[in-house]
Amino acid sequence: MAETPRVLLHNDRTAELSKRLRANFPEVPFETCETYADLPAALSHFQPDILYSVRFAGTDGFPRAAVLGKHAPAWICNGGVGTDHFGVWDADKVQITNAAGVASDMMAEYILGGFLHFTLNVPTLLANKAGRIWQPLVMRPLAGRTLLIVGLGHTGRALSRRAKAFGLSVIGTRANPKAMPDVDEVHPASDLGEVLPRADFIAICTPLTPATRGLIGAGEFAAMKQGVILADVSRGGVVDQTALLAALADGKVAAAVLDVFETEPLPAENLLWGAKNVLISPHCSSVYEGWEEASFTLFLDNFARWIAGKPLLNVVDPRRGY
Repeated sequence: MAETPRVLLHNDRTAELSKRLRANFPEVPFETCETYADLPAALSHFQPDILYSVRFAGTDGFPRAAVLGKHAPAWICNGGVGTDHFGVWDADKVQITNAAGVASDMMAEYILGGFLHFTLNVPTLLANKAGRIWQPLVMRPLAGRTLLIVGLGHTGRALSRRAKAFGLSVIGTRANPKAMPDVDEVHPASDLGEVLPRADFIAICTPLTPATRGLIGAGEFAAMKQGVILADVSRGGVVDQTALLAALADGKVAAAVLDVFETEPLPAENLLWGAKNVLISPHCSSVYEGWEEASFTLFLDNFARWIAGKPLLNVVDPRRGY
């Protein structure tokens, strides 16, 4: 590591980031880059020790080869949570950290909001309002029902805290199971098939890794309780969209709240657009006013640790993807 580390800021808007970096570390040399196309040249020219990078234009076209190539920095701070766009890297040559936890509360609210959208029958309420139809409806309470959280990371834990306040029973899966606050049962990931039939609501919060790609497929949908409501805030590829469409069509899945997709943006011809009882958002469950500031604050805190020679926070294991 250089005595005075060189920092490259990579985002589509870098003015405010530059201002904050300069205010906190006035002696640190840095440059900025605001496109994917210009990043390889910026890495070659500036040869930074540290890269702060936000995946602001999707995964397709992200210059992974240049980022992890000849001029790879010693530390890459990923401004978001998911690191699948980096593929697998050599942890002995480069450390990659992420912003896990920065948006977990917002994503938990998104999931519960999606569940309530359907249990309170909001689609019918909106249709009746448009038609000026006075039709009393029966609401479905959350209390007394069971929520399965697939992946008890930052988002899963934030969701469990809120779910208990609504009176839900909470069960969850994680790679290394251990007792956790606000979770009634924690199961190993290998037990997924055993716990799926018990859930009235399922939240997919696991990262995309080789082990989780296609995790929720036809067999898993077949194991679910009839009429389950599913929310997916993981990454496109964890849930098999073809199998999901079939489960929606036969009523196995009563409703789905989807923020991530196998192809993003979701093509206009994709059948999910026309599927009944599907709420679609364009991968924005983690986007809230102030999230970029919070992510960069985490980077600044970690940068201070780097300068002090302390271990970084949120270091991602390339074998696990989180």
